[in-house]
Amino acid sequence: MLKVKIIGAGSIGNHMANAASTLGWGVCICDIDPKALDRTKSGIYPSRYGAWNDSIKLYESKEAPVGGFDLIIIGTPPDSHFPIALDILKQETPKAFLIEKPLCKPDLENADTLYEMAKNKGVKIFTGYDHVLGFAASKVAELINANKFGKPETIDVEFREHWGGIFNAHPWLNGPADSYLGYWKKGGGALGEHSHALNLWQYFSDLTSCGKVIEVNANLEYVNDGIVDYDKLSLLNLRTENGIQGRVVQDVVTKPTRKWARIQWEKSFIEWHAGFKPGVDAVIFENNGEIQTFEFPKTRPQDFILELEHIQKVMATSTTSPISFEKGLETMLVISGAHKSNQLKRSININYSKGWNATALNS
Repeated sequence: MLKVKIIGAGSIGNHMANAASTLGWGVCICDIDPKALDRTKSGIYPSRYGAWNDSIKLYESKEAPVGGFDLIIIGTPPDSHFPIALDILKQETPKAFLIEKPLCKPDLENADTLYEMAKNKGVKIFTGYDHVLGFAASKVAELINANKFGKPETIDVEFREHWGGIFNAHPWLNGPADSYLGYWKKGGGALGEHSHALNLWQYFSDLTSCGKVIEVNANLEYVNDGIVDYDKLSLLNLRTENGIQGRVVQDVVTKPTRKWARIQWEKSFIEWHAGFKPGVDAVIFENNGEIQTFEFPKTRPQDFILELEHIQKVMATSTTSPISFEKGLETMLVISGAHKSNQLKRSININYSKGWNATALNS
């Protein structure tokens, strides 16, 4: 039985606790706020899953157990992710971390330090971009591998979703000012919170051998009222090392939600849809005029169960993972570059040989 420690008793912490306990793992949740632990036990968890699970142990952070964990999940605000991970690595050596998205602040502070420290201690790090592990994304990979289309003409991904759903899942928050969500420098805003879209674009670029993003040109619309400071709309034009160009759109204003992607070849396309129907994702495949639609019923808990099953497999076999630390850091470099591009009103180039820090971004 794997043992998992979850840092943060918010929405993601509850999702992960349910997934891990469903898999039969030993689970504890830690939080610096005792009110958050009470809210988990009496509110969030039973309202989502029917009843509290007494096998899940709750600890204030100062009393949390240290050592002996296979996996540590960090589900706190993104500006705290790397400091928490670095502090943990000074005291214990889990087999792996799972750090929620977005990985960190756009300034990439401590990214290189954590990368080297985890590498030296032999600790794997995974990132919370679970859409690339879903049934629909797996079908996209299957179709690409089976048909050998070669490089596409373009790739487009949109995650356009009003963030009211986020606040419905966090009723203790009155709005973006109450958390990191309202502050892009802390990892909030559309570009950080909906960065599943950018990460999915990069995943499809990898699948089609288009390579890494080496240039980003961004147009962001910020809200700054003297309290909050976040991007509500993010438009990214991307170019890869193999010359493919495409687009990513992320916002926190669109109703109804649109989570969609399209890979376009000369005579074929593949579309990926999240929420194609209520409780159903889909893939639409057109090849030489013939269109097929593949539907994938799923539940929200399944997303996290699939994610933890994947991590367990990678930990046991050392296979390559699309949610590796490196892939998450690639996403963070583009996020950082996008903010810089908007500020300078010009394209930003990314040089991965300079490491996971701001010096990798050249105007």
